[in-house]
Amino acid sequence: MRNMIYKEVFGTNVLKFTEVLSTNLVANSMLKLEQLEAGSIILAEFQKAGKGMDQNSWESESRKNILMSAVYNSDFLSPEKQFYLNKIVSLAVSDTLLEILPKKDIKIKWPNDIYIGDDKIAGILINNTIKGDFLEYSVLGIGFNVNQVKFVSDAPNPTSIAILNETEVNREKVFVRLCDQLNFRCRQLRRMDLESIDKDYMYRLYRFKKYAKFIINDNVMQARITGLDPYGKLMLQEKDGNEYCCDLKEVSFVI
Repeated sequence: MRNMIYKEVFGTNVLKFTEVLSTNLVANSMLKLEQLEAGSIILAEFQKAGKGMDQNSWESESRKNILMSAVYNSDFLSPEKQFYLNKIVSLAVSDTLLEILPKKDIKIKWPNDIYIGDDKIAGILINNTIKGDFLEYSVLGIGFNVNQVKFVSDAPNPTSIAILNETEVNREKVFVRLCDQLNFRCRQLRRMDLESIDKDYMYRLYRFKKYAKFIINDNVMQARITGLDPYGKLMLQEKDGNEYCCDLKEVSFVI
C-alpha cells in the first residue's frame, strides 16, 4: 500500500453503487488495489451482505437508507488508541441526528450503535489496517436508517428518521450533513483533542451511570456503566461494588 496523502474531505469523492455485497468489502478491495485515496466514500443503495459488529447482518431496504464506507488516513494513531475511531464516527452520526431530531434522546450504545431511546437507528463497523507501530488506514462503515419504515428481520428494535419524523426526508441532505460532521470529528482526532472527544462521548453514552440489566460472562445482573478503559473496554459496577472490565464478547445489554 502506497503512503496515503492526508486530504480527508469527506463528500468530495463519492463512488456510488446500485448494489454491493457490502461497502466495507468494496472499500477494502479497492484499497488493496490502490484504487482509493483517503477521503473517498463508497456509497451503495443496497447491500446483499451488509454486516454489523461480530458478523451480525444489517437489514436495509433498497434506496431508503445511507450505506457507506469512508476511507480515513489513520496513520498517526497507535493501535492502542484505535477505539477513538469508534468514538468519532459515533459522535458524527449522533451529531447529524441532533441537527435533524433535536428533541429526541440520541445516545451512543457501546461499542458501535446509535440509539434513540431504546431503538437502534444506526450501526458502525470499522476495519483497521496496521503497519508497524501505527495504523495505516481505516475503513469507517456506517449503516444509517433514514427512510425505511418496515423492517422484516428479527432485529428487536430498529427505527429510522422517517419513523420518528413521521415523514420521509431528503437522503442527500442527510448524507451531506453526515460528511460535514465526519470531517469535523476527524479533524478533532487528528489534532489529538482527545479530552473533548471523551467528554462528548461519555455525555452521550447509553445507560451511563444508570443501573440496568446486563449479561456479563453469561450471568444476568444489575449494573451501571462507570466508563471505558484506555483501550475502549466497557467498565461496569454492580450495586454491591463488584467491578467488571468487559470486551465485546463478555457483555451484552438487556434491552
